[in-house]
Amino acid sequence: MKKYLPTMIAVLLAVSTEIGVADPYTLPIALDYTLIKKAVVSQLFTGEGGSAEVWNDKHKCSFLKLSNPRIAGEGGQVKMLNDVQAQLGTAIAGQCLTVLAWDGALETFQKPTISADHSTISLPVTKANAYDQNGQQLTVDKLMDLIKRAAEPKLASLKLDLNKSRPDMEKTLTSFLPKDSTPEVKKILSTLKFSSADANDNGIKINMAFDASPKKITPKPEAPFTEAEQRQWQTTWKEWDAFLTKAIDQAASESQSQELKHSLTEILAESRTAFQSGLKAQSPNSSDPVRVFFTQTWEKLAPQLRTLAKQLPELKALRYMTFIAATDVMYELDNIGSPLGLEISSDGLRRLARLVIADKEEAKAK
Repeated sequence: MKKYLPTMIAVLLAVSTEIGVADPYTLPIALDYTLIKKAVVSQLFTGEGGSAEVWNDKHKCSFLKLSNPRIAGEGGQVKMLNDVQAQLGTAIAGQCLTVLAWDGALETFQKPTISADHSTISLPVTKANAYDQNGQQLTVDKLMDLIKRAAEPKLASLKLDLNKSRPDMEKTLTSFLPKDSTPEVKKILSTLKFSSADANDNGIKINMAFDASPKKITPKPEAPFTEAEQRQWQTTWKEWDAFLTKAIDQAASESQSQELKHSLTEILAESRTAFQSGLKAQSPNSSDPVRVFFTQTWEKLAPQLRTLAKQLPELKALRYMTFIAATDVMYELDNIGSPLGLEISSDGLRRLARLVIADKEEAKAK
């Protein structure tokens, strides 16, 4: 979670849309509990059989283990339920003598909390209950004290720290945007902070705030491609086409879904037609082919990708959810691209394609 959420934030920033005509801007991020569970498992539950040994004595005669985490939302908090295996013992003549063994469940309620400087989100435990296998509340004070001292801090240790994440976000952002935007990216990231974090029934909703000079997009015509530019673009598009075809095969393999492969292949074919039309001159009365392609495609593809993401391991799931969240921002809001000037339209495509061609020509000349 510490590693992949900064990438999600950076992608969303790259396509974020102006909420109003003045600073600050707000950037929404929705984290589904399925993904939060996968992140928790990858961080904490790395022991044998997917367990987390949160405490042991030096002789290994006493230990406290958690396993099988279940995560949901309840009452505006994150509710986590873990199986618990506890043992208290002592070492005698090289052998462990078990004094107390207990199996049960630990229920914690954890409130998403923003630090005073608005740079970190943590999940401190606000309430904890332990139950035996019959559902009776734990009454052994020594065990309950051990759970409070050892288990609760581990469960509360997952954090998202902007101060540590800014370099990764800068690297990701600058890969999406023209080179001359780098100073502005750094300036925006220096103001980035958490403005709210709330748990609900579906996940955790995070709002990011940042300051930027308003760049409300005023649609400007971009000249259709010349024949020479069309030839240059075709070379670039063939490289992208090959990459996307490979990505489709990988997605289908990961999901074991031929339906997804069919949908993605169909969309890729539609994109070829839409983008080619977008580069050419169009009738003033016709619909923008790039804009139409984007909105119609997302309505068809998003439900499949959301289902797929919930079935995949953490790293792969977060990769899909990053794309979904970023595209949702573009889809739902109308003025695409502020504050960094991106635009989803035929004119925007031509402008971006010319930047790509220029960068490739510059790289060849070096």
